[in-house]
Amino acid sequence: MLHTLRGKSRSRNFCTRLVSCRYAHYPRPMPREFDSLGALLGHGFDTVIDVRSPAEFAEDHVPGAINLPALDNAQRAQVGTIYKQVSPFDARKLGAAMVIRNVADHLNGPLADMDGGWRPLVYCWRGGQRSGVFATLLTEIGWRADTIKGGYQTYRRRVNRALYDNPLPHDLILLDGNTGTAKTALLPMLADRGVQVLDLEGLACHRGSLLGAMPGGQPSQRAFETGLACTLYDLDPARPVVVEAESNKIGRLTLPPSLWRAMLTAPSVVIDVPLPARAAYLAQAYRDVIADPDMVAQRLAPLRRLRGHAVVEHWITLSRQGALEDLSTALMVDHYDPAYTKSRRIHERATLAVVAAKALDQDGLARAADAVAAAIKR
Repeated sequence: MLHTLRGKSRSRNFCTRLVSCRYAHYPRPMPREFDSLGALLGHGFDTVIDVRSPAEFAEDHVPGAINLPALDNAQRAQVGTIYKQVSPFDARKLGAAMVIRNVADHLNGPLADMDGGWRPLVYCWRGGQRSGVFATLLTEIGWRADTIKGGYQTYRRRVNRALYDNPLPHDLILLDGNTGTAKTALLPMLADRGVQVLDLEGLACHRGSLLGAMPGGQPSQRAFETGLACTLYDLDPARPVVVEAESNKIGRLTLPPSLWRAMLTAPSVVIDVPLPARAAYLAQAYRDVIADPDMVAQRLAPLRRLRGHAVVEHWITLSRQGALEDLSTALMVDHYDPAYTKSRRIHERATLAVVAAKALDQDGLARAADAVAAAIKR
């Protein structure tokens, strides 16, 4: 009996030495701490892997991450139900089996061509079991995988710090002007002229009015803030940043406090365009919406209480008649221009320059962009 126990002891010692030697070449995945948004965005790894479910990934994720779920949406719901209704042990056992099978599929699929020098950074919701198991399996193969300490929640705290807790360090200049002055179209033209720009409507996937919804819909609030925080991180705080004058909401998305406070005190460059030129531009820019009477009726319905049923019915009639420039003129005269005038009285700000544009064709836009860039660089 003693001989047998000694044999088992020697066997265990041998296995321990073998395992230790085997793992010596492959460092165990270590949670990496990132104390700032810049540090996390400049992580230095070859690939960032988000192992959360597709639904979690779709709401928001670290920029550039790929989604290789440890558990898909249905599996995550199933494991969560068992955890609450049966036992944590049964949930972990089922979840582990699912994760291992899913990782095998990822290894045979998206990761099949990764060579031995590949370095992935893995994260889940809290930096816990999903990312830990996933990264451990990758490490067992021989890849130098690490995890984000605190997972997605760490990243989200860094975004919140930049947009909610700290004052915005950038010097903003508002591109202002009534509806139909092509402010959004001028932003990329200013960028071509070396001016730093922040395109809020582009990030929000919305044109910023009741008629402004775009195909595909808007991102989640968190995804919008991710895009905003990363764009601001890439902009030089020592140089002015031009941003279109907006309200504190774009569609259903809300501008974070630090940005909104900076916009309220920022000086402006105002684009001044005659009403007929604005109407012609607006009729073309919003043709996809205002040429559809049913869509006009649906989207402008909230204005019935503010502007009256007769005014809104007149707008719908113009749409049905195909009188798009007349409709654009009526919308601006009856609604948008008065709204802008009221907003300017509430939020008074310094004006750096007024840029007059007689027309908004390509030549007119180019001249306006030149004038705005010159005013900013003075």
